[in-house]
Amino acid sequence: MPVRGIRGATAVKEDTSTAVLAATRELLEAIVTANRLNIDDVASVIFTVTPDLKSEYPARAARLLGWTNVAAIGATEMDVAAGLKRCVRVLLHVNTETPPSQIKHIYLHQARTLRPDR
Repeated sequence: MPVRGIRGATAVKEDTSTAVLAATRELLEAIVTANRLNIDDVASVIFTVTPDLKSEYPARAARLLGWTNVAAIGATEMDVAAGLKRCVRVLLHVNTETPPSQIKHIYLHQARTLRPDR
């Protein structure tokens, strides 16, 4: 079975643990729903946050959703001067037969500006 990448991003209203967890949960749930994913098919997930988010690890939201067997890691996104602030980005590696043209990448809230083509 091929491994496909699924991208997504969201903006967080404020740098608090509650806000980061809520925004990340909303993003992950939207990706799962849009792509009809079975969590057991998610091989790994990479989270990045902009440098202005320091209150919480987004991967914790995945764990709280029950993603306890998914390999996850977090990193800091590049600090681009004109870049979107308070942004969580995600890259899921998923075992799926879904062709790349049918994968639904999800960008929520102000993060929609990152990929207007999506």
